[in-house]
Amino acid sequence: MTFLTIGHRGVMGVEPENTLRSFVRAEQSGMDAIELDLHLSKDGALAVMHDADVDRTTDGKGPIAEMTLAELRQLDAGGGERVPVFEEVLDAVRSPLQAEIKDVAAARALADVMRRRDLVPRVEVSSFHDDAIAEISALVPGVRTVLIASRWGADIVDRGKAVGARCLALNIRRLTLETVEHAHAEGLRVIGWVVNTQDHLRLVRALELDGATTDYPEIRRTGRFTA
Repeated sequence: MTFLTIGHRGVMGVEPENTLRSFVRAEQSGMDAIELDLHLSKDGALAVMHDADVDRTTDGKGPIAEMTLAELRQLDAGGGERVPVFEEVLDAVRSPLQAEIKDVAAARALADVMRRRDLVPRVEVSSFHDDAIAEISALVPGVRTVLIASRWGADIVDRGKAVGARCLALNIRRLTLETVEHAHAEGLRVIGWVVNTQDHLRLVRALELDGATTDYPEIRRTGRFTA
């Protein structure tokens, strides 16, 4: 498999995260894929935002689930950018996408879009939640999925296999060679996140990872020589 460099929420180290500007910058920087996050608005729109509320990344306050898309559109998501919906990202860039879903409800909404727009070849779906991965797998035949973990036990590979994940995305600071070798032996790819320094890249190489998620465009360029 080719080593993949994935732009984290676009390239959030240099642009407002999860905005169209950030995604376009990631594509222009040559990222192999772009990662983004999905939450459902009050009226069922797939809003692209990491947190469950808008407080940290916009000039507003409150949970996304209690706001309509029209209300979300009024917020400044950084540098005058607006909160995008998933369909707008699909149209703004051509890159492969890794869409992180936060719960089963988001999985069902994403499944509708994926079936309608035939996105299985382009969109890989990730989640920290085993049940969300299982749900999207049941709803979208052939979908490629990624189980994410920040902390995990010895069962992480078994968990990934149980929900049909093809890849594990694991915290680079806690990742061990034993876990990587176990995953590879069971046919699972392993991506490290978040890889933002040369020390992280050296670890990526030592662990023989299949990819890295990064906040910075330059990691792709230096990663080609390091990893």
